[in-house]
Amino acid sequence: MARNKGSIAEELLDLVALLPWWVGVALALLFFVFLHAVATSPVASGVPPGHLAEATVQAIWRGAASVGQYVLPLLCFAGAAVSAWRRQARRALMAHAASGTGPQVVDGMTWQEFVMLVGEAFRRQGYAVREMGGGGADGGIDLELRKGSEKFLVQCKQWRAYQVSVQVVRELYGVMAAKGAAGGFVVTSGRFTEEAMAFARGSNVKLIDGRELGTWIATAKVALNKQTVRLPAKAAPAAQDGAGPPACPACGKPMLRRTAKRGAHAGNEFWGCSTYPACKGTRQMQRG
Repeated sequence: MARNKGSIAEELLDLVALLPWWVGVALALLFFVFLHAVATSPVASGVPPGHLAEATVQAIWRGAASVGQYVLPLLCFAGAAVSAWRRQARRALMAHAASGTGPQVVDGMTWQEFVMLVGEAFRRQGYAVREMGGGGADGGIDLELRKGSEKFLVQCKQWRAYQVSVQVVRELYGVMAAKGAAGGFVVTSGRFTEEAMAFARGSNVKLIDGRELGTWIATAKVALNKQTVRLPAKAAPAAQDGAGPPACPACGKPMLRRTAKRGAHAGNEFWGCSTYPACKGTRQMQRG
C-alpha cells in the first residue's frame, strides 16, 4: 500500500527512525552544534554598499538557525527513540517466535510483525536491514538488505493457505534489475508453486518457504539460549525452595523476585522476567 508523503518534519523523523538509534543521537548533537554556531554568529554593525543582499541572506540564515537549533535535534532524538523502540520490539518478536512450538506462532502475527520478524532474521545473518513498507514507488519491496557493497531486495508474503506464484518472483526479478540489486529473496510462511521454484533456479532470487523460515527461527532460539547468563550469586534472588530463580517460560532467561504494585494482587510477590519490558513473562511464587 502506497504511503502518502507527510511534512518535511515527518519525513526527517521517519528517516532517522530507519537508522540505528545512536546515529540519531549523534545527528541531534551535530545539528545543535552547527546551527547554534550559525545562530550566535556576530552581526556586522554596518552593511557596506552593494552587500545588502548578502547581509539579508545571512540574517535569514541566522533566524532559521535560531529555530532549527532546537527543532532539528528534537526530531532526531524522537527518531532515535522510535529506532530504539523498534529494535526492542524486533528482538521481543523474535524471542516470542523462538519460544513457540509450531507455525501457528508465525501465522498468528500481523503482516507488519511478520515483516519485522523476517528483517530481524536477516540482521542475525549479518545484513544491514532497512524496512521499506512495501507497495508504491519501491515496487512492493518490503526490506532492503546491505552486506558490504551489495544490495538485496526482499518481498514478504505471509500466505498461510495459498502457494506463492511465479508472478511474484518475476516481479521481484524485474525490480532487482531496475534497482541494480545483486540478489533478492521472497519469504513466505507458506509454500511456492513448482513454476516459481523453477524460475528462481535460473535467477539470483532465493525462495524462503515456511519450513526454512522455521529453521531460521529455531537457529535464533539456540542463539537466545546461549545468550542466557546466570545471575551472580550475590545478585540472584533466593527462591523459597533454595533452588535459585526459575527460567522465564517465554524466553528462558532468569527471573527476578518482584512485588505487584497495583491491582487485585497488590503486595503479592511473583517471579518476573529479568529482561522486562522486552519480555513480560511471569510465574507464580511457590508458597511453602
